[in-house]
Amino acid sequence: MSVRLDTDENTGVAVVTLDRPARLNALDLDTVRELRDIWRGLRYDDSVRAVVLTGAGGRAFCTGLDRDAVVPQPASPYMQDDPLLAVGPKANDLWKPVVAAVEGMACGGAFYLLGECEFIVAGADATFFDPHTTYGMVSAYESVLLAQRMPYGEVARMMLMGTAERISARRAFDIGLVSELTDTGGASAAAAARAGVVAGYPPAGVQGTVRALWAAKEAARTTGFAQAPHLISLGNLPTAHQAELFAARSPTTPRLR
Repeated sequence: MSVRLDTDENTGVAVVTLDRPARLNALDLDTVRELRDIWRGLRYDDSVRAVVLTGAGGRAFCTGLDRDAVVPQPASPYMQDDPLLAVGPKANDLWKPVVAAVEGMACGGAFYLLGECEFIVAGADATFFDPHTTYGMVSAYESVLLAQRMPYGEVARMMLMGTAERISARRAFDIGLVSELTDTGGASAAAAARAGVVAGYPPAGVQGTVRALWAAKEAARTTGFAQAPHLISLGNLPTAHQAELFAARSPTTPRLR
């Protein structure tokens, strides 16, 4: 298993932990399936009234789709298959509040998850970036999700700067992506405490509020997502060229802001 689920019946809080620290909690297809099953299962567990989502190991919350994952694609740009579209709680019709606890890196496909959480608590060492453009790839779904959580200029800069720049936890807090900062290593405890407060309220009111909040931005997200498949297909470099870039480009120290 690459995802852990721990529940506390006393607090009503479940903790979902991405548990692939050797791969920086990257999402392979098995992990995607496990997450989907967990979100769907939590819909039926009335003892769980709030959820914390975090990553094991401290080095990364999640670094997106595992580079070794193979996802066959149809030829049509209108039928592209993105496995991460089914990875988040809202995509699986879970309307219990989810609080993210981020330590270390959160990048690329991690934003599919963070974009479907109610709010984010981050440790002081957390960093956020999107590597797509560095390797000639279109950041589409990630951009749509973050454009609903950050000022336009900030999300545009993050997406366009690629691996050359990372947003620090402090900067993420200042621009509203993160709602609370903790000392390094303290994000999970703080997120669990906040989730525990929410879990203590009547669940019908909480879940209705979550649904209303999501509805407020759902139309824009749906419109943006409708453009994503062919933008990705038409804009991305050929797969072989991408592989060459990944292999040839030496790591650089990104600027942190």
